[in-house]
Amino acid sequence: MSQNKVILGSEEWCSFPELGIPTIKARVDSGAKTSALHAINIAPFIKNEANWVRFDINPIQNNLKTVIHCEAPLIDKRIVKSSSGFREQRYVIQTNLEIGDSKWPIEMTLTNRDSMGFRMLLGREAMSGRVLVDPEQQYLLGQPTSDSLKELYKNSAKASTGLRIGVLASNPELYSNKRIMEAGEMRGHEMHFLNIKECYMKLDADTPEIHYRGGIILNQFDAIIPRIRPSITFYGCALTRQFEALKVFCLNSASAITQSRDKLYSLQLLLNSGIGIPTTGFANSPLDTNDLIKMVGGSPLIVKLLEGTQGKGVVLAETKKAAESVINAFKSVNANILVQEFIKEANGKDIRCFVIDGKVVASIQREAMPGEFRANIHLGGTASVINVTMEEKRIAIKAAKAMDLKVAGVDIIRSSKGPLLLEVNSSPGLEGIEGATNKDIAGEMIKAIEKNFKIK
Repeated sequence: MSQNKVILGSEEWCSFPELGIPTIKARVDSGAKTSALHAINIAPFIKNEANWVRFDINPIQNNLKTVIHCEAPLIDKRIVKSSSGFREQRYVIQTNLEIGDSKWPIEMTLTNRDSMGFRMLLGREAMSGRVLVDPEQQYLLGQPTSDSLKELYKNSAKASTGLRIGVLASNPELYSNKRIMEAGEMRGHEMHFLNIKECYMKLDADTPEIHYRGGIILNQFDAIIPRIRPSITFYGCALTRQFEALKVFCLNSASAITQSRDKLYSLQLLLNSGIGIPTTGFANSPLDTNDLIKMVGGSPLIVKLLEGTQGKGVVLAETKKAAESVINAFKSVNANILVQEFIKEANGKDIRCFVIDGKVVASIQREAMPGEFRANIHLGGTASVINVTMEEKRIAIKAAKAMDLKVAGVDIIRSSKGPLLLEVNSSPGLEGIEGATNKDIAGEMIKAIEKNFKIK
């Protein structure tokens, strides 16, 4: 009977007493099948011989200092395809929902909803038979005031550990940069976004300085996280070196970033460390194009611009004639290129291992769109969770060490000869790997800084 159902607007406040969440704003969405709750630091464990999961939640939107530590029985794991196209494995819990004067058990998936407008999504499975939705209304069951929210969550704020950390980058709206800022703030640090183009330096033997727009002096930072896009490598690394001269801890050093951006030099360093790569050729002149093609096993082959990134400047030449045309075209404009063996058996897939402080913290498989050989997420590739082998982990850790990078995205391809290393990225993106794995990679980066300062 409709008169026995709860009438909700498109947005409502609800609570989860068993999780210790006194109130949280939910998006009421009958178009979504499953309910979802924002969660980070998700970890399964055994309790009383049963499967449980623990996780943290920032229940108030845009408030990362308020944290609730939750535990719940684990009832399932499901592969969910998000609206952005990422496939991710989500843990599923069941707990009681309280909304208005009503209370009933619902199932929810746990996922990082930092990029969403609501910490909670109430889907139709949880509402079926119990709820009517008036999409033109909001907060039909009331909403808390700012003061009442502070009172409800007064005991939930984390203590500050007090480091002053700068994110040295170009775009504050980029997912990765926002997540790093949020992760640092959530762990109690003072976070500052520093736009590379708005920093300038004073080179002086006695009083070296870095200034920011308006003349602000940036000499009082404990740590810097360089997130330098390839087009601004020179100046970004110059600033990083200046911070290093001021004895500021940099999560990746300027020298490590510089050598990682030189694809030819980085491959030589990796080979010197005994790490296998696809057979690669390099030449400065188009005169020996035929021998260059033969050197890497003939066509099909890959032609890469040394300055390319995110799959740009990478061409698959399927025939010898096409390879000659591409190589000669690049050479005619004095572009530096690598010619590389094409690993057909990879089927447009590669593995991204995210290495932080000498440990693989997460791995995903990236798969190219149909008809595309490049698996980069920026080019429409999809990401999914994968269990990497011990050998692949060993290669990723060894590669990051060879490049002297504390944070690295290491790309590996599976071939008939075994795993081969494709590339090492000094500013790897977080969106694909966090979305697919549900892991707080940004938080792991902050922990690496804390470890340097011996903060537990």
